[in-house]
Amino acid sequence: MRKKDIKYIQVIALVIASVVYMGIKSLPFSKSASVNKDEFFYVSRVVDGDTLKLSNDQRVRLIGVDTPEVHYSDKLLRDAKKTGKDIAAIQAMGKKASNFTKGLCSAKKVRLEFDVQKNDRYGRLLAYVYLEDGTFVNAKILEEGYGQVMTIPPNVKYADQFLSLERNARDRRKGLWGEK
Repeated sequence: MRKKDIKYIQVIALVIASVVYMGIKSLPFSKSASVNKDEFFYVSRVVDGDTLKLSNDQRVRLIGVDTPEVHYSDKLLRDAKKTGKDIAAIQAMGKKASNFTKGLCSAKKVRLEFDVQKNDRYGRLLAYVYLEDGTFVNAKILEEGYGQVMTIPPNVKYADQFLSLERNARDRRKGLWGEK
């Protein structure tokens, strides 16, 4: 086993031990801290393909979904290096993903569902997002091929479903998977 793998296992074990010791219900990011299941918020702006801004000024990062970057950032540079695509190509795909999410969510009411962790390190809410008609936004982006799965434990509630949707979109060359 590599040192990196051992370190990862140690960190996971420490997190699990901490959660058990403190009692998950007492943690500020537990499911009990989620909003009322019937509470809806307006989407005031789609920041990019996987981030929304609500009318209450909260930013919401969609759990389990990663879309190409639109804005110049370190992540854009990492993605370019990892995929071998140039920055402009990734940004063009990011614009398409962002436009898809805008068409789906802009100026609409959404309901949030939280997993284990409620906020990311940037203070954004981490959520599964549903439109008033029941459309599962995170899943729809993957189903239509405008993002790929990004699973970050402990928020893994729909990971298997998301992987299946991505695989299906990729096989059918939907959305960005049809790009050359």
